[in-house]
Amino acid sequence: MNNKNISANEIIHVAEAVARDKGLSKDSIIEALEEAIAVASRRKYGNNIKIKAHINRNQGNIEIYREELVVKDGFLNYENSITLNDNEQRTCIEISNAKMFNPDVKEGDVIKHVLPPFEIGRLNAISAKQVIVSKVKELEKNRIFQEYNDRVGEILNGVVEKIEIGCYIVKLGSAEAIIKKDQILKTDFYKLGDRIRAYLDRVDKESNGPILVLSRTHKEFVAQLFKQEIPEVYDKIIQIKCISRDPGSRTKVAVYSCDPSIDPVGSCVGMRGVRVQAIIKELRGEKIDIIKWSEDPATFVVNAFGASSNVSKVVIDEEQRRIEVVVPEEEQSQIIGRRGQNVKLISELVGWRINITTEEQESIRRQEDFKNVTALFIEALNLEEILAQLLSSQGFTTIESLAQAEVSSIASIEGLDEEIANELISRAKNYIISTQEKK
Repeated sequence: MNNKNISANEIIHVAEAVARDKGLSKDSIIEALEEAIAVASRRKYGNNIKIKAHINRNQGNIEIYREELVVKDGFLNYENSITLNDNEQRTCIEISNAKMFNPDVKEGDVIKHVLPPFEIGRLNAISAKQVIVSKVKELEKNRIFQEYNDRVGEILNGVVEKIEIGCYIVKLGSAEAIIKKDQILKTDFYKLGDRIRAYLDRVDKESNGPILVLSRTHKEFVAQLFKQEIPEVYDKIIQIKCISRDPGSRTKVAVYSCDPSIDPVGSCVGMRGVRVQAIIKELRGEKIDIIKWSEDPATFVVNAFGASSNVSKVVIDEEQRRIEVVVPEEEQSQIIGRRGQNVKLISELVGWRINITTEEQESIRRQEDFKNVTALFIEALNLEEILAQLLSSQGFTTIESLAQAEVSSIASIEGLDEEIANELISRAKNYIISTQEKK
């Protein structure tokens, strides 16, 4: 085929057709055609010549040309040629020669020499076709990566196209995704052609094309389902603060309402549970506990265990980020949950370590602590047992807490005064100093 006889309209129509078929821009297809024509041209005029092709975007006319860099006279002599590689040396032109084509040219300019049209030929046509196919594939890969990389974090709908060892291949329109079998629920069973909804976890850019990685076990899959089923969550009137999940078994979701007049838990559950049931159905019966979030860890923990759990006391250890929850003995196993699942999920949700203890165990431990602290005060501070017990009962559990106390706080204890308070603080400080000196 001779390129001077190529129909200009045909070039444009081909570009438009391929662009529609592949979901690419017409301009990107024309650029691929330009690159292919340039490759074919270099086979005729020489690979060392820098040749480019340009297709008029409106009319489809093809122009083939080479570019030459204008350099000073004498630059291309033998002594200076070592500063340039072969390709650059052949695409340079000295300024005196360049002025023969354009009197206004200056050093550093790039001038364009239009080359005559030529017959492409069979071999050149094959090379051009390979370039076009390769370029279109590359463009398709980039389009898929950009399109789906912007959708990471969304729920996608697809069809199971292939079942392989350890994974499913899912068709998503013009793209394919992968979901590993450890990323589906234990209750999920898919056959070829089945529809599947999953969370787009990430897009890996590989040499043979982007890999879309899906998940149905990700915590954010649940969050996105809440957005789809509950308008207040979608509109951000209700916020999902945190989620803990044992995929396929149980999920706990902490919610908070920005509008005090809206009950976040009730809104998520819906009338007769219709909203949350839609989510449970998608998760194949996975239990969902919706919990009112609180900034206060103790309140949050009590909310997480639920109104039916008789939590009698919550003890916070901020330094260790640990919470001790005291419950009736008959409810301990139920509150802990099967294989510790309930307490584990609540601990993950709150972000603190949680220890469940019974009222009896807590009473025994408290008595033991009281006894140990009393003995410590008697021995270290040389106090009478009654005074040591009095301090212990008032919440002083260490020598350090006594040394750092205000005189007024100790003097306010019934039976004590400022003189005794000063003496107790002094003894505590002296004990700490003597202990440090021994170290």
